[in-house]
Amino acid sequence: MKRMRHESTGERLYRFRGVILVICVPLLLISFVLFLMPRVPEEIDTFVEVQSAGVSKDSMRKMQNVHGSKSYAVIFDAGSSGSRVHVYCFDKNLELVPIEKELELFVQKKPGLSYYASNPEEAANSLKPLLVKAESVIPQALRKVTPVRVGATAGLRSLPGDSSDRILQAVRDLLADQSSLMSKPDWVTVLDGTQEGSFQWVTINHLLGNLGKSYSHTVGIVDLGGGSVQMAYAISEKDAKKAPTIIDGEDTYVKELFLKGTKYYLYVHSYLHYGLLAARAEILKVDRDSDSPCILKGFHGSYKYGDTQFKASALPTGSDFTSCRRAAVKALRVNDTTCTHMKCTFGGIWNGGGGDGQKNLFVASFFYDRAAEAGFVDPKQPVAKVKPADFEDAAKRACQSSLDEAKKTFSRAEEGNLPYLCMDLVYQYALLIDGFALDPWQEITLVKQVEYKGFPVEAAWPLGSAIEVASAI
Repeated sequence: MKRMRHESTGERLYRFRGVILVICVPLLLISFVLFLMPRVPEEIDTFVEVQSAGVSKDSMRKMQNVHGSKSYAVIFDAGSSGSRVHVYCFDKNLELVPIEKELELFVQKKPGLSYYASNPEEAANSLKPLLVKAESVIPQALRKVTPVRVGATAGLRSLPGDSSDRILQAVRDLLADQSSLMSKPDWVTVLDGTQEGSFQWVTINHLLGNLGKSYSHTVGIVDLGGGSVQMAYAISEKDAKKAPTIIDGEDTYVKELFLKGTKYYLYVHSYLHYGLLAARAEILKVDRDSDSPCILKGFHGSYKYGDTQFKASALPTGSDFTSCRRAAVKALRVNDTTCTHMKCTFGGIWNGGGGDGQKNLFVASFFYDRAAEAGFVDPKQPVAKVKPADFEDAAKRACQSSLDEAKKTFSRAEEGNLPYLCMDLVYQYALLIDGFALDPWQEITLVKQVEYKGFPVEAAWPLGSAIEVASAI
């Protein structure tokens, strides 16, 4: 018998070339089509509670089909010290794109909604100039599908009775009757503290490009507003399981977020009554109707917070750092509240356990503002590296000054803040050291804006809210 000749691999491929072509050509075509398809937005996948955004998918399709797939979001920050509007524009991948040569529209106005506690209509009307400006930068064809949210913070949370509800309803009526934007009643709310803190954490980590990285590569935040202060930072799953059981009605300590394909366990807590403006009232309560060691010499008057007036007069000898710090620590209730958890900050609040997510702290809002007024931060630079001890040094200088001297020494300070400059700086130092137990020499980052793609963006919670509403539609 003749021995059969074995075919080489090349000969086999040639003999079955027709079959191979029939199989490979469709596969190549399919691969090419998949390659050309737009990618799924990767910047933000979604918040765990995205259903709260309430924007319909139909609206999203409209947004994507008009004006080159751009979409807008308008967020009002109704804070205790003033109202601010932020307008953001996103592309189909949820990347920020410029609006009129800037990466966001940001306009602010004083006073805040809580100032009009007895006149809800006047409170709502105070937002009109901001609303008009916001609408002016949004293409008319997109206004009906552009969501507008109003998030009120601690200023309204602290109002007595139904004042807050009546103001919010007046704002809802204003948006329904006089705005061309897409509004819904449940988009005008008082943010709870955990929302405010988590939105702020998302904002800063988004701008820094940290989302999608492990929790140890994110930064923590401390956001000192007028009525409340928030701390938020990512913790490990192991530490998240150690979170104390909460009592009904309390905010949870840990929020689970899913961002850019990564699950985060976010420790977040908001301390109502401990924002800078509210803390002035708490400190003045310590001495009741007596003169305060925190008021600069030469000032005799009163301080109004909410609907309450507090005596705000200096001692004959003027302000004193040590006595003022003692009053600030007492106001923080550092030592008079039992800590029922492993470790607490102040007021018996669990501190989250610390860890890598807290090592790099970005400290925002009034911390930055007072540092700039005190002169140890350049207000032209939106980010500054400082230490808590810098607040101590500035506080000692302020407390040694009379009101007249402070006008010259602290020329950047607003006139209305001067009598309280010692108090504010002492409180900020006490909050960092006695409240949050930071080391006096730990480096922290004061931040007002973060540079993103060459543009300055406000380091504030509204961007986090805008990302949520854009992620859910």
